[in-house]
Amino acid sequence: MAKFKLDDIDHQILDMLIDNTRVPFTDIAKKLVISAGTVHVRVKKMEEAGIIKGSSLTLDYKKLGYAFIAYVGVFLQKTSQTKFVLERINEIPYVTVAHITTGKFNVFCKIRAKNTEHAKDVIFMIDDIEGVYRTETMISLEESLNDKKRLMHSIFNNM
Repeated sequence: MAKFKLDDIDHQILDMLIDNTRVPFTDIAKKLVISAGTVHVRVKKMEEAGIIKGSSLTLDYKKLGYAFIAYVGVFLQKTSQTKFVLERINEIPYVTVAHITTGKFNVFCKIRAKNTEHAKDVIFMIDDIEGVYRTETMISLEESLNDKKRLMHSIFNNM
């Protein structure tokens, strides 16, 4: 597949969609002084090129009672157990992200919990998985930075 070339209009469309994936194409069109059809065609082309993959919903976990965030580094007895351990981790709904990593940990997870007691229970669930040697936990005091736009703007500037 040929490399898809983004222009300034595409960048502006993506900028608005990052802010709100549900913004109507007509609103984007009005702000950019182009037709809604043009927005639709450009978004469709970016989807077909694999630049846009679906859309996401942002939840306010604090309002849902799950404001506690911890990161759990998982040490495995053998790296060959990675797939098995990840399958077991996937069964724990409070683990929202898991990465296979190099360096200190074999797997690095993000968990969401109601409080420290609940987080302890989740960590013990991870610890009890066959093949897990031990875990190391870091508690998030505050999510200070979660900005998708800065990276996108840097990528656009380097194109």
